[in-house]
Amino acid sequence: MGSLIAQIVSVTLMNLGSLRRRLWMSLAMVLASAVVVAILLAFLAMAKGFEETMRGAGSNQVAILMREGSSTELNSVITQDQVNLIGESAGIAHDANGPLISPELYVIVDGIKKSSGTEANIPLRGLNKTGMDMRTNMRLVEGRMFTPGTNEMVVGQGVLREFDGFEIGKEVRFGKNLWTVVGVFSTGGNIFESELWADIKIIQSHYNRGNSYQSIRAKLDKDGDLGPVKETIEREPRLNLDAQTEREYFASQGKQLQYIATFGWIISAVMALGALAGALNTMYTSVADRAKEIATLRALGFSNFSAFCGTIAEAMVLAAAGGLLGSLAAFMFFDGLNTSTLGGSFTQVVFSFEMSADLFLQGAILALVIGFISGFFPAWRAARMPVIVAFRYAA
Repeated sequence: MGSLIAQIVSVTLMNLGSLRRRLWMSLAMVLASAVVVAILLAFLAMAKGFEETMRGAGSNQVAILMREGSSTELNSVITQDQVNLIGESAGIAHDANGPLISPELYVIVDGIKKSSGTEANIPLRGLNKTGMDMRTNMRLVEGRMFTPGTNEMVVGQGVLREFDGFEIGKEVRFGKNLWTVVGVFSTGGNIFESELWADIKIIQSHYNRGNSYQSIRAKLDKDGDLGPVKETIEREPRLNLDAQTEREYFASQGKQLQYIATFGWIISAVMALGALAGALNTMYTSVADRAKEIATLRALGFSNFSAFCGTIAEAMVLAAAGGLLGSLAAFMFFDGLNTSTLGGSFTQVVFSFEMSADLFLQGAILALVIGFISGFFPAWRAARMPVIVAFRYAA
């Protein structure tokens, strides 16, 4: 066994030492692997960033209630009577002022994207003080909070980053109404930073919504315990509502961009086939170039298996170098890159590409698969080539 390992190491070192003779073809294989890995990681980082942005907004302490069958807040309608009934339900936390519930309104307004200069939908959320207090990770980073009863609003950092005209002090017109930006808030990079917040009573008035809402957020007595609230909904026929925790709601919303990851794998698989064609050519050339060395080693008693493993190792080293290069390029160009896309409520969700260790691992696996497949058939040829034929081929 020790002799076989020594033979494999010797053949591998000989193969790697001869790479200078095939420098350009070897570099072509490295670059092909790098491009495939970089593109895969770009798609995966985009899907990962979107999912993390949605997941970061969810809390198990807070329930979100919407009209039965509504998949998003935009499709839901809730009356003031239903809000009052939920406030009297068991399982809802209270403070000195009463139940901790936040009826909220969610309307769509237009903004101009800095990147393209085109209009895109932005959510304008109507909140009361309880609703803001429930978002425990919210903090003002600039300016002040809006004054209830006025046309003032605060904007998320994501909106400020991606859209024109939302700097503090700017006046923004939505339809017939003129709003003034008085503050910028952060919620730690989650989806709420893609929103505008204003007083709910003013939004109800401007958009003719009467006393209706679109969702209710309720702080639970116990983390994730929706049982008492669901019992109230089942018992009370006027409550045609669905209840779930915020974490469940945003986790389901975050799955919407999973098709991007699938698309990335499909594109990468197609490109990998092209990379394989080039890599196979490189490795066959490598075997032909080293035919004399292989024949000499075989004549000296080196096994077929050592020739096979040496060629496979050469291919995997080149592909791994390409994977490393592609991962480095993806990290430099995409990690933290800000962008926005259409979310489940037909509004823009601002998020950042996010590279992580599991994505790098997937890129490394893809590179090694390219290396193994591209090296297998040339390695088989090197191992099976008769010594006399190898000498003739080399001559």
